[in-house]
Amino acid sequence: MRVVGVIDIGKTNAKVAAVDLDRFEEIAVRKTANAVLTAGPYPHFDVERLWAFVLESLAALNAEYAFEAISITTHGATAVLLDASGKLALPVLDYEHAGPDSLTVEYDAVRPPFSETGSARLPMGLNVGAQLYWQQKTFAGDFARVASILTYAQYWTYRLTGTLCNELTSLGCHTDLWNPRAGTFSSLVERQGWIPLFPPVLKASDIAGALRPELCAATGIAEGTPVSCGIHDSNASLLPHLLTRASPFAVVSTGTWVVMLAVGAEPKPLDERRDTLVNVNASGDPVPSARFMGGRAFQLLLGEGTVPVPPETEEAVASARHMLLPSLPQGSGPFPGLKATWTTQERMLKPAERFVVVSFHLALMTATCLDLIGARGDIVVEGPFAANGTYLRMLAAATGRPVFADPRNITGTSLGAACLVKGSRVRTGVEPLLGEAAECLVDYAQAWQKATRDHADKEERP
Repeated sequence: MRVVGVIDIGKTNAKVAAVDLDRFEEIAVRKTANAVLTAGPYPHFDVERLWAFVLESLAALNAEYAFEAISITTHGATAVLLDASGKLALPVLDYEHAGPDSLTVEYDAVRPPFSETGSARLPMGLNVGAQLYWQQKTFAGDFARVASILTYAQYWTYRLTGTLCNELTSLGCHTDLWNPRAGTFSSLVERQGWIPLFPPVLKASDIAGALRPELCAATGIAEGTPVSCGIHDSNASLLPHLLTRASPFAVVSTGTWVVMLAVGAEPKPLDERRDTLVNVNASGDPVPSARFMGGRAFQLLLGEGTVPVPPETEEAVASARHMLLPSLPQGSGPFPGLKATWTTQERMLKPAERFVVVSFHLALMTATCLDLIGARGDIVVEGPFAANGTYLRMLAAATGRPVFADPRNITGTSLGAACLVKGSRVRTGVEPLLGEAAECLVDYAQAWQKATRDHADKEERP
């Protein structure tokens, strides 16, 4: 058995997985919540608790499976500022903190245009450039001590190997820091004088270095074990399909965020006001993308987990036109200015009906995003929504295109990160959603789209 240890840090949860490279399956997983600390200058990630969890989990899993490599994937919208000694110069900002919004006017005057970076202008700290600008202006003394700026996955690479580096997919995910077509830092980075602070930019599959000897001793992992540079989580979900599937197709990566990446898309102008953007894939190529906070919406409305729903419940909801119109949470996605509205009073819905309405809503938001970026061909759903049959059926009805999912492997990020290890036998195991879309679901999708347009018109009236 050849096994890689994957460190997978999402916005809501973090995990360490053991992935069998020959079967290309997760064979063991350890998880923890990704906590945000509120003490200090601003809300920030508890990287020391995460580090303790990573080391403990690597040791426990290696004792059973003996890792031959380590790979890393994390959420985006996060930069780590280190001083000359390699310690944090400032806490690692939680990108949902609104602090950067206090300098919106100033930042908008210096940020590059969408045509240069493909980065949509987003609120809070969702643009890494806005984070850095706010930190530099607000905490000038601390920022003056910054010797290195690292993208988030590469911070963990640094702690594992001692190597300072950055990486293409992490720089290219709505940061304002990267020009994806030129393959260089953006004019913002040059203008602000940040270029000397960024260590070398590597590809995700590059080996950053070997696991530090003291960590080998602490975890029992063999000395010399290679550590891949690391990859942004949405691109980790894309990578197995990029390596095995013919273009055109789209991958829908679901988690806290639902991120759509369209390979071989129909050329269309992207609208940054609707959270469409350009990501950079593991090869360094630009990929039209869109996103909305679907996992967060699901959690707010329904909590955790999915509910098996019989077809007759879906058909009853569709026939009754029970709907949730955009958008929750507000501020991002294809309808950032709209306030979520139920067409039926929530309390009148049974739990199963409410689950169907929310799942339909998320599928229709996904379909809207796919249309905005010119997605064509098969649709592959990764992550927790791959186990939600109600979501999948409405997505197929709304798009009229084949939908594929693998509910047995409900997270694609760890497997995608495992693809970075040389010699991994990449396969996806996704299966097509069978059967024709029910006519009532197609009708519902069209009615939701019209109701959403009417909702937008009403909201925009003075």
